[in-house]
Amino acid sequence: MSEGVLVLAATPIGDPRDAAPRLATELAGADVVAAEDTRRLRRLLDELAVTPNGRVLSYHEHNERARTPELLEQLRGGARIVLVTDAGMPSVSDPGYRLANACVEAGVRVTCVPGPSAVLMALAVSGLPTDRFCFEGFLPRKAGERARRLAGLVTEQRTMVFFEAPHRLAEMLTAMADAFGGDRVAAVCRELTKTYEEVRRDGLAALAEWALEGARGEITVVVSGAPAVTTSVDDVLPAIQERVAAGERLKTVCAEIAEQTGLSKKALYDAAITDR
Repeated sequence: MSEGVLVLAATPIGDPRDAAPRLATELAGADVVAAEDTRRLRRLLDELAVTPNGRVLSYHEHNERARTPELLEQLRGGARIVLVTDAGMPSVSDPGYRLANACVEAGVRVTCVPGPSAVLMALAVSGLPTDRFCFEGFLPRKAGERARRLAGLVTEQRTMVFFEAPHRLAEMLTAMADAFGGDRVAAVCRELTKTYEEVRRDGLAALAEWALEGARGEITVVVSGAPAVTTSVDDVLPAIQERVAAGERLKTVCAEIAEQTGLSKKALYDAAITDR
């Protein structure tokens, strides 16, 4: 019996010409093609001039919990299953993680067809630092939950990438301006690789005001990280002494603060001893 394989296949985020040549081969030869939206898949198959030899079925957020065991059983039986979403890489803010995780736990091979990525393209064209970044996906819809998530990112120094629905963009950017400051530089990337592709770069407050006019299409937002804060031993010494006075061990406190600030644990310890 041949080894089953799950193929996570990236699909174009706009322009069908961006499809990897291997995508057509995988779609044609798979035993099963699991698609987030079978109608969109049919359009893609027409654009690629591909006729799948295997079965086509739906796999989306509403049925993935129930369908994952079924697909996993087929994979264990030697099937080659190609999983595609509406755009981009499956499992990245799209269905796919649940099945990939189940395969890993079951010892089933998982591979991918690399290809278009809204996250990487937006990061590349944003003009913001790309050496270190993090992907935060969609923020919570409820204002309170969103504010708490953003509060946890206030000191994040890496460039941050988010997805957002166009009708919530202005609200999202306003919340970011409140949390990070209106001058924090960001880029709103809209309709990437499509006819009306647009990248607008400005401070968060200005972008929020612009978004009130109404934005359309697929949106990716890239936000610059927080500026690095230089902390000295003298800056943190009062906090160390306060915690020690409250009963904590000096070595433990110094180790924690050293990890948080990048300062030398020995320098912190020596300064605390000297200040006693």
